[in-house]
Amino acid sequence: MSLSLSPPCEAFPDQPGKPVSPGQHHFSLVSTMGPGWGPSSGHLAGSALWDRVGDPCACREKPFPNPRPEPGAHPDGGSVLRGAGGQGTLWPGLMGLCPSSLLQILSNARLFLENLIKYGILVDPIQVVSLFLKDPYSWPALCLVIVANVFAVAAFQVEKRLAVGALTEQAGLLLHVVNLATILCFPAAVALLLESITPVGSVLALMVYTILFLKLFSYRDVNLWCRERRAKAKAAPAGKKANGGAAQHPVSYPDNLTYRDLYYFLFAPTLCYELNFPRSPRIRKRFLLRRLLEMLFLTQLQVGLIQQWMVPTIQNSMKPFKDMDYSRIIERLLKLAVPNHLIWLIFFYWFFHSCMNAVAELMQFGDREFYRDWWNSESVTYFWQNWNIPVHKWCLRHFYKPMLRRGSSKWVARTGVFFASAFFHEYLVSVPLHMFRLWAFTGMMAQIPLAWIVSRFFQGNYGNAAVWLTLIIGQPVAVLMYVHDYYVLNYEAPVAGA
Repeated sequence: MSLSLSPPCEAFPDQPGKPVSPGQHHFSLVSTMGPGWGPSSGHLAGSALWDRVGDPCACREKPFPNPRPEPGAHPDGGSVLRGAGGQGTLWPGLMGLCPSSLLQILSNARLFLENLIKYGILVDPIQVVSLFLKDPYSWPALCLVIVANVFAVAAFQVEKRLAVGALTEQAGLLLHVVNLATILCFPAAVALLLESITPVGSVLALMVYTILFLKLFSYRDVNLWCRERRAKAKAAPAGKKANGGAAQHPVSYPDNLTYRDLYYFLFAPTLCYELNFPRSPRIRKRFLLRRLLEMLFLTQLQVGLIQQWMVPTIQNSMKPFKDMDYSRIIERLLKLAVPNHLIWLIFFYWFFHSCMNAVAELMQFGDREFYRDWWNSESVTYFWQNWNIPVHKWCLRHFYKPMLRRGSSKWVARTGVFFASAFFHEYLVSVPLHMFRLWAFTGMMAQIPLAWIVSRFFQGNYGNAAVWLTLIIGQPVAVLMYVHDYYVLNYEAPVAGA
C-alpha cells in the first residue's frame, strides 16, 4: 500500500458525546485515514475512544499469557462506501452538499467551458507516458524501490537472530534503529544528489521507503511483544502456562519468521503487523475487475483534470505572486480551489477504495476498513481519525499508546503524533523538490490550534462546513506556495544569474 501519503501519521481523540453508528469497529479506529480523519451529531468521549482501539500487540493467537489483552488491529469487514454492515448514517456530510449541488454543477460547468474556450484541449495522455519512457535505460526511482528489499531482509535477519537468542535485545534495538534511520536517509540522499531522478520519481520512491519504514517499525514492535510474552510464559507457574498455551490460530511466534510471512505483510494494504491477518475465503473476480477498471479510468481522469484545469491556473498565478497583487492572488486561489478539491476527492476514492481494495482482493486480505465516514466530520480531529485508517491505526498502536504507557500526557502524545505526521509530509514534498520551505510541516502543525478553534466555536452542521472549508481552501494555499517557490528557485534564479 501507499502512503497518502497524505499521509500520513495522524491521531487525535474524538470529542464527547458522539454516538456510534451500527457496524462501526471503534476498537480498531482511530485513523483518518487516520483520518481524523461519524455521523452528523455528537462525539465519542476521547479517552474512551483511544482506550478501545486495537491491541498494540495484535497477535491473534494466544499461546502465551497476554500482557495487553486487547482485540487485534484488523477487524474482518468491508469498505464504508460499499455499505458494509447496513449502516444508514454514513452520508449526512455528503448529502449536506446536495441542496447546492445543482448550483455547483452549473457554476463549475461554466468554469470548465471557459477553460476550454480559453485554452483549447490540453489533455495529452502520451505526455505522461513519455515522462517514464524518456530514458528507458535509466530509471533511478525504480532502482531505489528494488534496493528497498535490502532493508527488509536486514530487519528479517535481525529478528531471526533475536528469536534464537543469538543477539541481545540491546544489540537488536541498535541494529533496527540504524536500519530504520537508513531507510529514511538513503533515498533522500539519492534524490538530492542524483540529477537524473525526477521530482515525480522521487516522490514515488520516497513514499515506498516511508511505507517500508512504518511497516518494519511495526514488524519489530510486534515480534518484540511476542518475545516478551514468551519470556513471561516461561517464567509463569505450570498451571497458568497450561491455561494460556492452546493456540487458536495456525501461526505462533517464532514460526511467523519466514520470508513468505514478511513479504505478505510488506505487500498487504496495512501498516500494522500481525501474526495472523484476517483472510477472505476467495478472490472475487468481478469485484476485482471493477476495481481495476476504476483505477484505469480515474487515473486518466485525474491526469486530464490536472493538465486541462490546474496547470493553466497555476501558471497564471505566478505573475500575481511576483507582483504581490493580493486581490489577484486571492482570485487565483479561489479559482484553483475547485479543480484541486475535485482531484483530491477523486484521488481519495481511487487510492483508498479502488487501489487498496484491489490489492486486498488479490491478497485475500480480510480487513477492508481503509477509511471511515470522514465526510461527516464535525471537527478537525474527527476528520484526521477517519480518512486514513491504516496510518491512524499505526499512529495509535506504535506511537500514541506507547507514549501514554511511558508516562506522557495525552496532549503531549497527540502533539507528538501531529509532529511526526508533519515531518513525513514535509519529507515527501521538500526532498523531491530540492527545497525546504516547511509549508507542509506548518500546515500539519496548524491542525492543532485549528482543531481547538473548530471544536470550540463550531458545532453540528457549522462544524462540518468548517471542516470542508479547510479542506477546500487549505490545500490550494499549500500548492500555490510550493509552486511559486519552485518556480522562483528553478526558473527566475537561473535567469537572474545569467
